[in-house]
Amino acid sequence: MKWMLSVSILFAVVVISGAEEGFKDTAGSHLDILRNGKPLVRYMYAYDTSTPERLHETYKVYHHVMDEAGEQEITKGPGGKFTHHRGIFIGWSKMGHGGKGYDLWHMKGKAAQVHQEFLKQEANDKASVLSARVHWLTDGQTVALDEVRTVTVHHTDKDAHLLLDFETQLKAANGDVDLKGDPEHAGFQYRPHNDVVENKSAKYTFHKDGLNLKKDKGLPWVAETYELRGKTYTVQYMYHPDNPKDAVYSAYRDYGRFGCFFQRVIPDGETLTLKYRIRITPGAAPSREALQALYDAYVGG
Repeated sequence: MKWMLSVSILFAVVVISGAEEGFKDTAGSHLDILRNGKPLVRYMYAYDTSTPERLHETYKVYHHVMDEAGEQEITKGPGGKFTHHRGIFIGWSKMGHGGKGYDLWHMKGKAAQVHQEFLKQEANDKASVLSARVHWLTDGQTVALDEVRTVTVHHTDKDAHLLLDFETQLKAANGDVDLKGDPEHAGFQYRPHNDVVENKSAKYTFHKDGLNLKKDKGLPWVAETYELRGKTYTVQYMYHPDNPKDAVYSAYRDYGRFGCFFQRVIPDGETLTLKYRIRITPGAAPSREALQALYDAYVGG
């Protein structure tokens, strides 16, 4: 019994130590997931209503991806073309709640996604896990969705700059929630840095030829390649088969915002769980066969 207690204490110390080394919190602003002491993913969680400008900058939570040096974002923040597009993000432009419609994409009116608390910070040599509670507010006060958002950054893929699993649990907190919109203005999305607007470099690779993105549903993955600061990045977006089967991709804009969406009603008190994987590598896109193998490993793992 004493031996087991000692092992348990040692394990707890290792987990706590790993969490301290694997994360860096700038209180009230953002939390970095570190790799080799450098920021790799930055969770942007500020919510500041002191001025219209600050509210605009902080009305939604999202994740930035940092470059290899951990110094500059390769994803987009506020401002630029379509200011509401921000890093790795999720939302619906037409969200029904309490008999009214709200825009939890552009964050019109008093709609906002507001960070509430951190639920988990765990890091070791294989992965870093960050989980947070986020409230989706319709009118600045009413919580329509109580979200638990978890990202797992894997450290075992030597060829990837980033291998990130995104899981969100969307609970209808105060009545039914109707998620509506369209492929351009809803769902889980990735947006490259705003500089891609100028070079128009975003190109896409699909799992097969001859697709009609406005009609074909349930695509397993899409890969995007874009140029930024003299470097090439390839982002593979993977859609888990446990998610709704009728998702439609938006993956054709030369500035690089891409992802997929679906429509669903979440009954009061129930939870919709969604899972995605984002894999980012330096350089040109791998072959279609290699991308498919990566997807197969994701869904079969």
